[in-house]
Amino acid sequence: MKYTPISSELFVKNRHKLAKRLKANSIAIFNSNDIMPTNADGTMPFRQNNDLFYLSGVDQEESILVVFPDCPTSKFKEVLFLKKTSEEIAIWEGEKLTKERATEVSGVKTIMWIEDFEKTLQSIIYEAEHIYLNDNEHMRANTIVQTADDRFRDWCKKEFPLHEYERVAPLMHELRAVKEPEEIELMQQACNITAKGVDRILKFIKPGVMEYEIEAELMHEFLRNRSRGFAYTPIIASGFNACVLHYIENNQEVKDGDMILMDFGAEYANYASDLTRSIPANGKFTPRQKEVYSAVLTVMNQATAILRPGITLPDYHKQVGEMMTEQLLKLGLITADDVKNQDPDWPAYKKYFMHGTSHYIGLDVHDVGSWTKPIPAGSVFTVEPGIYIREENLGIRLENDILIGEKENIDLMANIPLEIEEIEAAMNA
Repeated sequence: MKYTPISSELFVKNRHKLAKRLKANSIAIFNSNDIMPTNADGTMPFRQNNDLFYLSGVDQEESILVVFPDCPTSKFKEVLFLKKTSEEIAIWEGEKLTKERATEVSGVKTIMWIEDFEKTLQSIIYEAEHIYLNDNEHMRANTIVQTADDRFRDWCKKEFPLHEYERVAPLMHELRAVKEPEEIELMQQACNITAKGVDRILKFIKPGVMEYEIEAELMHEFLRNRSRGFAYTPIIASGFNACVLHYIENNQEVKDGDMILMDFGAEYANYASDLTRSIPANGKFTPRQKEVYSAVLTVMNQATAILRPGITLPDYHKQVGEMMTEQLLKLGLITADDVKNQDPDWPAYKKYFMHGTSHYIGLDVHDVGSWTKPIPAGSVFTVEPGIYIREENLGIRLENDILIGEKENIDLMANIPLEIEEIEAAMNA
């Protein structure tokens, strides 16, 4: 890992919070992600299961965490099972966690090799009444391959059919939605690295550069600052490309007069950042670009102000839609008759602003958390309104990451240029 070590206190605290939410006499089991194959003997870069990382800090494959708070044998209240390391593995694959180092990372005192997992589980699981198993219960999930958690659920229910099974995902969603101070620090570091990338590209961009060259400048800056790279596939969209919401080809030449919509963020210690900026290729906004940009910025500021503890996301998005309607009327893009006759299920503003405004962010870019309950203080959200005018080849979106505080919101990207004057000054310095 490129990131600096994280104190095990965070993971001890996270496991304690989970233990308090489990039913009495319950065992919860978490599996690491697989290393995914590509072709021949190639593999994708490893990315840890976020729940396992959240609870242990372990960032390597073939790992299992068992949490059994009421276990009669104290040493099995928390157990980490790891891939057994050896001199040969160290030569071919690099250093893996030793038992001693795993305790330092996680705070878990009982560390065993994964080859002993089934035998050990057999010896303790009959003391439990409930078995909590994990699944990727995300509203946007579209998993077509079987994961380690999927395989384990099948095996566990076959081996131990008479236990009562519980879903651990709802508990993890509740926990992960509210960030600990240590997590906020890691997310702030991800945002700070993103800020360095913005500073770099504002000096670099000019008519004639390729979209992928901008992407390359960002990747360079991220890697040199201990980030693994992009938290998600970046969007570098110039001209009409900015009106394609998930444009990721990044293969066109930036033209004089274009606006460039750039949606990207650095990852740090598995935590994501998520930023969008829309800038003029030549460093100077036209009057029309200013007009539309200012409308988006107005909605962004208004939306940030109402995204407070207690509001539900459906109510929030309804209010943001009303804010955007007001701005689109001022721009002349929709009319009062359009609003009067609109379909309630697809309001008039959706013609130019067709996506949501905010989502949870954390270990996942689209992080877990309730979309029906009031949002809690300590959660982190994006705020990302946009206006896409296909007939003008003009798409503008703005996005920052916002910590929802008890007393006030904190913009984790407050140090990144956002105002028109700031962007022009940075590009023409």
